[in-house]
Amino acid sequence: MAIWRSLDPGWGVTAVRVVMGLILLNAGWGKVASGLPTVASNFAKMGMPAPGVTGPFIALLELVGGALLLVGLAGRWVGLLFAIEFVVAAFVVKLPNAGWAGARLDLMLLAGGVLLLFAGSGRLSIDEVWLEPRRG
Repeated sequence: MAIWRSLDPGWGVTAVRVVMGLILLNAGWGKVASGLPTVASNFAKMGMPAPGVTGPFIALLELVGGALLLVGLAGRWVGLLFAIEFVVAAFVVKLPNAGWAGARLDLMLLAGGVLLLFAGSGRLSIDEVWLEPRRG
């Protein structure tokens, strides 16, 4: 048996979760620090519907959701919310306006959100302790 077959895939999920958390926490902090009215204005320039609601919602989702990902709490739900966010970001905003090069990160974050939705938070997470305790 090859050694790679004995590796726990939960650690790979953890790596994706932690990096996504850092990226999104940083992005959310930047949006909130610039001011929610500025975020709403930027969303309006992108043609997003209800920018006064969607802009601040996304800023807070990235800030709070990024923090939740770092600790591994509610990973499946946060993954679902980020998958929805990045479907819109990639296919509605980035690909039509900036092409593949402009959408790469959004597509990777979309894939990460889908991974978390299906796989959960992985190892070293609050979810693992509370929801999926290891069996003896």
